[in-house]
Amino acid sequence: MPRINAVLTSAAKSLAVNSQSPLLDAEVLLCKVLGKPRSYLRAWPDKRLETSELRAFETLLAKRQTGIPIAYITGSREFWSRDFTVTPDVLVPRPDTECLVELSLQLIPANQPTRIIDLGTGSGIIAVTLAAERPHAKVCATDFSLAALHVAQHNARIYQANISFYQSDWFADVPVGKFDLVVSNPPYIPADYEHLCTGDLRFEPQQALVAAEQGLSDIKAIAESARYYLDTGGHLLVEHGYNQEHRVQAIFKHYGYHRVQTYQDLSGQPRVTLGCTSP
Repeated sequence: MPRINAVLTSAAKSLAVNSQSPLLDAEVLLCKVLGKPRSYLRAWPDKRLETSELRAFETLLAKRQTGIPIAYITGSREFWSRDFTVTPDVLVPRPDTECLVELSLQLIPANQPTRIIDLGTGSGIIAVTLAAERPHAKVCATDFSLAALHVAQHNARIYQANISFYQSDWFADVPVGKFDLVVSNPPYIPADYEHLCTGDLRFEPQQALVAAEQGLSDIKAIAESARYYLDTGGHLLVEHGYNQEHRVQAIFKHYGYHRVQTYQDLSGQPRVTLGCTSP
């Protein structure tokens, strides 16, 4: 039977066309099969795989060769040092969204009650992280997709995060009340974006990716409605595309938000815009 290093080398070559990180993908899949951390692969590169292990690995590798995202194959993705369950009903968590979480945590007092709502929660990475990092906060989360809500509720149970979930089209079915912070990572990709039909994006839920009006329709809807749900001095934080900074700022200002500012993600791209309900 082949050794670990030979299997990984061959697998990485076969993934080079479909992946920007072929060796990493191969290692993650093999670790899934072996139930071991990646350090194991480096410690035992000459270990021979059992027939059953090789067959299981080849099955996962074949899925990745078709372009299916690693997170959908393994069923999980790390975000903010936590492992979240991920299914094809939700977007794959991305490092870009850590910018939204980091800014949110800066706005949430560590030891005071705060009312937060996460619109379009998907897998729940934002809501669960905020609830876990700020246990005094009262966190709500919505999603129009019931399947996505089930994934988010599962992740909340894993981390014992106290979150109220609502199946809702943004604020449509949210109980009347005020919030100190509204956060959202809404659909913001234009329908004519050329890469929607290539790579991993082909397998992710399009309703969570694509928005009308060149990707801005949902951001407009959230900005328009959030002002009625935010308390005085409350904040709206929205993630958006790297090239939408000025248009999102214009939307925020149009709906009367103050102190509008855009922040960069880990790659230095404009990624999250902030607005406040008071001067």
